[in-house]
Amino acid sequence: MNWVERARAQVRRARLLELVIGLVAIPSPTGDEGPLAEYAAAEMAAAGLQSGTLPLDDRQACAWARLPGKGGGRDLMLYAPVDTLTIGRADEDVPWIGPALRADMRAEPSVRGDYVVGLGAGNPKGHAACVIAAAEAVAAAGVPLAGDLLVGLGAGGMPTNAPRLDGDVRRHTGQGVGCSFLLEQGLWADHAVIAKPGWTVSHEEVGLAWFEVTVHGTHTYVGSRHRLPYRNPIAAAGQVVAGLETWFEEYAFRHTAGTVAPQGVVSAIEGGWMRMAAVTPAACRFRCDLRLPPGLTPAEAKREFATAIEKIAAESGAEVTWEMVLAIPGTRTAPSDPVVTAAIAAFKEAEGGPHQPITGNSGATDANILRSRGVPTVRVGMPKASTGELGIDPSADFQMGMNTVDLREMERLTRLLIRVAIDVIGVRDAG
Repeated sequence: MNWVERARAQVRRARLLELVIGLVAIPSPTGDEGPLAEYAAAEMAAAGLQSGTLPLDDRQACAWARLPGKGGGRDLMLYAPVDTLTIGRADEDVPWIGPALRADMRAEPSVRGDYVVGLGAGNPKGHAACVIAAAEAVAAAGVPLAGDLLVGLGAGGMPTNAPRLDGDVRRHTGQGVGCSFLLEQGLWADHAVIAKPGWTVSHEEVGLAWFEVTVHGTHTYVGSRHRLPYRNPIAAAGQVVAGLETWFEEYAFRHTAGTVAPQGVVSAIEGGWMRMAAVTPAACRFRCDLRLPPGLTPAEAKREFATAIEKIAAESGAEVTWEMVLAIPGTRTAPSDPVVTAAIAAFKEAEGGPHQPITGNSGATDANILRSRGVPTVRVGMPKASTGELGIDPSADFQMGMNTVDLREMERLTRLLIRVAIDVIGVRDAG
């Protein structure tokens, strides 16, 4: 604890503010994290860490850093993704995000007392800033770590495929691609901590499977509806979607266990010509995201979905075809693993009381990538900012929760990460 307190004494709120403002001010939609990775690597190098970037292509890159240990200890990676879920451009985000881009939905940070507001300020950039600050503090304190302390800032951590902007032809830019690339390029550790929202210590989380469903019908003209065969796939798709929404609730009930409650949603739908409202299309298709609890394989989830969709189609009379188009299994780290026990001990200290796990979780992160590659991983993060004094309520506004961070919580998380790092890695000299 002597070394922990020495490192914690290096934590400065001004530095946390500087980092999060710097990160938010650089747009980093999934697939375009290159400039942000360069910034983060330069900041960590200036703090005395070995650092660099790992480009996936000419637009997408991860950042990394290493504080070498003295040998004989375990290596630990502090990890956070750096890409934002939405783009921050009206031509891509509106109207699906709302009627217009609010100030918090843009990569333009603003400081409001103890809060920073801007695209991704809370998730993921505030957490990435804490990861950087924790490593910087350990380095500044001269902690004689036994093993290496690594920092991984991964591109492509959001559950999205590439947006089709500016002629982008890439198709594999999200879903943990940067995290996987970091590991492939040798940034490997014995244990990892991922910093993502939620003031709790989580050793398990859901995976996900995406399904694309096509409802078939007849292409016809409104003037001939009463004269020709009429099967409107858009109307039939509505019945199928309603059936799935009911099934998702039953699925979640059956698979809720431990700290997870895997959910499902229908997320996007397309069919027909917006320019030609006089005709029906021959098909309407939609996508849905089904979360997978640890222990349920994608193949098993696929069979459950097949049973459900076939029953719904038979009951509605719809002609349906479908396929699974993405799958990432849910994962779990043993509660007895040193990174879990260290994180819980640090949490208890920070909280001044017992650790009460948050249950009913359905969020997935790059922890699944780390665990699936054999790196025991724990998730720790900040609670959603409570900003009633600013007249906003992130707990009731998904985007505001993503785009607001509390500097006081950043400081608390950074102090927790420092203890976890030193506890897991160990020191060679206790003097």
